[in-house]
Amino acid sequence: MNRFTKCAIGVGALIASTVPLGWSTAGVQASPGNGPTAIVSLGDSFISGEAGRWNGNSNNAWYSRNGTDRAFRKSGWFSWFYDTGAVYPGTVGNGCHRSDVAPIRSNTINVQNKINLACSGAETAAIVDTAYKGEAPQSAQLLPVAQANDVEMIVLSIGGNDLGFSDIIVSCTLQFSTSPSAYPNLCLDDQQPLVDQAMPAAMAGVDASIDAIRSTMSTAGYSDTDYRLVVVSYPSPVPRGNEIRYSQSGYSRLTTGGCPFWNDDATWARDSLVPQISDNLRAVAAANGTEFLDFRDAFQGNENCSKQAVRVGSGGPDPATAEWARWVGTGTLQGDLEESVHPNAYGQQALGRCLTLLWEQSAGGQWACNNTPNQGPGSMILSPG
Repeated sequence: MNRFTKCAIGVGALIASTVPLGWSTAGVQASPGNGPTAIVSLGDSFISGEAGRWNGNSNNAWYSRNGTDRAFRKSGWFSWFYDTGAVYPGTVGNGCHRSDVAPIRSNTINVQNKINLACSGAETAAIVDTAYKGEAPQSAQLLPVAQANDVEMIVLSIGGNDLGFSDIIVSCTLQFSTSPSAYPNLCLDDQQPLVDQAMPAAMAGVDASIDAIRSTMSTAGYSDTDYRLVVVSYPSPVPRGNEIRYSQSGYSRLTTGGCPFWNDDATWARDSLVPQISDNLRAVAAANGTEFLDFRDAFQGNENCSKQAVRVGSGGPDPATAEWARWVGTGTLQGDLEESVHPNAYGQQALGRCLTLLWEQSAGGQWACNNTPNQGPGSMILSPG
């Protein structure tokens, strides 16, 4: 008995407590081609919906934050509060932060159930065989979903946390804030070797995640051709250095922009790090015969701090011109620190549109989804790639 099978048996009691909102297994006998149709997402914060609370970014830290804070609620004439449970239903307590606009939910794919099993912070082990944040491994959670639905597509976003993506952000932020523009202490020189070192193990984890998903679906009676398995990459949350609207001298990038990176580090992240991760995920997808959807350029022109985007003011947010990624925050006056550099509500809707466009294509192949700057989430373009 392999470790995945042992884990699936051992966490059976946990599965009942982690059934996602919006669907039920009661009285249902489903199988491939029979039962309520469904699509499912598994993975980490980029697909769970972390930062889905926000419609763009506002420098106003009070009340509705110029309409950007979707958790804001007015109560009576003078009272107000923030209902984070409305945007992260059922997952505020454990921090999985599955948002109501996560890509698996905000798409317009015509199925009966849209089920989000992804969890913010998850590494590949949380897909394969390790309980995480009080929930069973996601591949184990997938079993009752597959048994109660006709699962037609599974979308997987994983690997970034295995590479220490959040540690890279922290390191780059610290090195920006502790060195002068005349003598910038760049993080790319330190971080690139660490990424190169971590990449083989991270991609082995993605490979194991695909195997675990396939094993679960086989146990539920599916063949590999009964459903579509799509591996997705990550959009860049920041633009290239010369595309940032705040000067790298002074502290505006740190205190106002929420993009505390030296130009060279931002360009490295946009043109080297994100493509490197995407290319490696593409290779794993190809080796496993899954579909691949490349998001590397999905936010071009709408990244946080981009010259082409607009910081939301008193006129309220506009999805066409707003930033689609959450800034690097402090977790004090506006939301949670964990939301930093994740797709916000507009970004998640854009990725959801990409899933719709992919759904409309024949199964198989490798695709890229790109943004049309200043046109909004509904104007994403899918192309072979």
